[in-house]
Amino acid sequence: MISKRMEKAFNEQIKWEYYSAYLYLSLSSYFTSLGLPGFANWMDIQFQEEQFHARRMFDYVNEKGGRCILQAIEAPPSVWKAPLAAFDFALKHEYQVTKRINDLMTLAQKENDHASAIFLQWFVSEQVEEEASFGDTVNKLKLVGDGSGLFMLDRELATRVFVQSTVA
Repeated sequence: MISKRMEKAFNEQIKWEYYSAYLYLSLSSYFTSLGLPGFANWMDIQFQEEQFHARRMFDYVNEKGGRCILQAIEAPPSVWKAPLAAFDFALKHEYQVTKRINDLMTLAQKENDHASAIFLQWFVSEQVEEEASFGDTVNKLKLVGDGSGLFMLDRELATRVFVQSTVA
């Protein structure tokens, strides 16, 4: 059985994961409007990943005898000054996600909830990958600027595909 504190914290994180999905879908639309389909694809894949993360948490809470209470999700931003500004914004968002996952892990440890701590370990590792992926793209955008390199990077980002984790 999951404690009420853990249940509440997971419900907050589920909301945050769905907000993240919304944010990345908004970024996908922004990049589409700029004529950068590769960037839009990259963000669409990120959107799918965030939905997957939320659903994993949703299923976990229910499996542990808790109840998921879905909450309202605020609208994300929809305009950025440039592709670099958009990716930098997303990277900073991922830093917030990492902090939230770490806070959940800390709560699981305080609650002596070993099952939740083990479950959350996957998300801790996932955040290392997320920050590296966004950071890598931010660095590439800084290198290429707004010139023709942007279109080469767009082609590279178009190759990203969603691969659902086989971890249960």
